[in-house]
Amino acid sequence: MLVVQDVASDPRLGGVGDAAAETGIEAAIAVPLLAGHDVIGLLGVFPARGRVLTENESALLSALAVQLAVAVQNAQLHERAKQLGEERELALDAERAASKRVRALYEISRSFAQSLSLDATLDAVASTVVDVLGVDIALIRMPDERREWLMPRAIKVAEPRLEKAARSIMYKPQPFGAHPVQLLYRDGEPFQITRQTVEEIGGPATALLPFLERGWTGAVVPIATPAEVLASLSIISVQPGTPVTAETIDQATAIGGQAALAIDNARLYQQQKQFSDTMQRSLLPHSVPELEGLELGDAYESSARVEVGGDVYDFMELGDGRLAVTLGDVTGHGIEAAADMAMAKFVFRSLAREHPEPADFLQSANEVVVGEIAPGKFITLVYLVIDGGKGEVAAAGAGHPAPRIVAADGSVTGLETRGLVLGIEPGQHYEEVRATLDIGGAVVLYTDGVIEARIGGELYGVERLDRVLSEQRHPPSPASWRRLLLDDCRAFARGELTDDCAVVVVKRTA
Repeated sequence: MLVVQDVASDPRLGGVGDAAAETGIEAAIAVPLLAGHDVIGLLGVFPARGRVLTENESALLSALAVQLAVAVQNAQLHERAKQLGEERELALDAERAASKRVRALYEISRSFAQSLSLDATLDAVASTVVDVLGVDIALIRMPDERREWLMPRAIKVAEPRLEKAARSIMYKPQPFGAHPVQLLYRDGEPFQITRQTVEEIGGPATALLPFLERGWTGAVVPIATPAEVLASLSIISVQPGTPVTAETIDQATAIGGQAALAIDNARLYQQQKQFSDTMQRSLLPHSVPELEGLELGDAYESSARVEVGGDVYDFMELGDGRLAVTLGDVTGHGIEAAADMAMAKFVFRSLAREHPEPADFLQSANEVVVGEIAPGKFITLVYLVIDGGKGEVAAAGAGHPAPRIVAADGSVTGLETRGLVLGIEPGQHYEEVRATLDIGGAVVLYTDGVIEARIGGELYGVERLDRVLSEQRHPPSPASWRRLLLDDCRAFARGELTDDCAVVVVKRTA
């Protein structure tokens, strides 16, 4: 305890004497606040000059200093704990933000892995942006083929009750030549959605003006690879209290850059898929022959994969009025499969007139294919000749699933054709089977993509095929029949076929 009777004359307080005099302090008593061996504060008492503390008063000050030391130390610990808590919350917020960004990348990557659809990928990106950034609306636009308009491709609205209004305002094409849009696509520069930028873009973007006056905020950022801006991402907050900030724009730009790879891959996939489908369909019949007593329907459904499939079929009217039908499947995918499909089509067209009977046709076809097809590849094929007037069906098969004969009463039987696939060994002989087709009955040819459609480990299978054919034995036409069959197959596989499917239906009408 330090006791100073005369502050003005005490040499230890020479530096503060004048200040003490101004405040009327004449004497001072100082008691240190001790926490262990550390002085954490000082208890000061200022009695009148000459006033001497009693023993009890000194003891009281000492006890009070001890209590104050404990209180001060607790307060310091509380402040430190509070500071550490705030630092911890900031760290947790940063961790949550990082976790959201990682989750955003995961969701985008997962959507791309699950489906190569460009539309599905764009929807996933828009949904992820709304979730991660906490904005109310995310809209993705892409240029049209002539780069004259920005076309809306995906929108996500956080509040379902706002979705209809948001779509009516924002989900519209915008001019590609507007100055802010040009800067975004040329230089990758994001821009804020303000009165000025909206007016520069023009209609229909000007529909946003009344809402900007009510406190909506937003920005448009690029979705870009290092080489190209692929799309624009518009983000909107409809709540004045949580505006789109510079930080929000930076985060959206980062997510756009990370999502660009998935979008670019999906875009390239879509282009390749369209090219592949065009090649595939160019090898399929563009029309069906019209024969008395027979009605034909055909359908082809490409798989979810990008490669050209191997399904091929064709029809031909023979010189005696009968109908020749063939349907097959070439091994492999891609350009080589397309070449083999073209060969199979040529073989059918060139041999069917000279070798119209099924067994003879397949034997001759095998000799050609053996000499033309690459080692290790082959073609499964079924070939039928149908007499519409007599209802006679003759068939032979080379490793292909058996056609189904659907009688007028709904019973279904298989034309169990057996023989080695084409292209493996020369000198093969093929068994010919025959059946009668009643008036109102039909013969159904199909590729293995139909019966091998699956959900989990369960196959569509021949039994389900026969059941569907039997239950729907009176469709209006073969065209509706084959469509119904493919629709059921796709529904069984929950919307996505893993292999190409082709179906040909020939119905005897008279």
